[in-house]
Amino acid sequence: MNTAIVTMKGQIVIPSKIRRKHHIKKGTKLNIVDREDQIILQPLTSEYFEKMAGILKTKGKLTKAILKERSNEREIEDEKWSK
Repeated sequence: MNTAIVTMKGQIVIPSKIRRKHHIKKGTKLNIVDREDQIILQPLTSEYFEKMAGILKTKGKLTKAILKERSNEREIEDEKWSK
């Protein structure tokens, strides 16, 4: 069983083994799914978007646009941290 403690700010640390397995790195966004008695954290990685591309029937155009937007967001965040 993997556990985490919630801080006063509501933050948790995801164990490194799980982060590596799911390719979660600094800046990775997570989809938070609230089910009746569960909270599911789903990493929004390029692998996730590649899997979802076929569902939307946009021939990958939407996936490319989303990945480009995420890349731009990361660049902006990196610029903030470097100042």
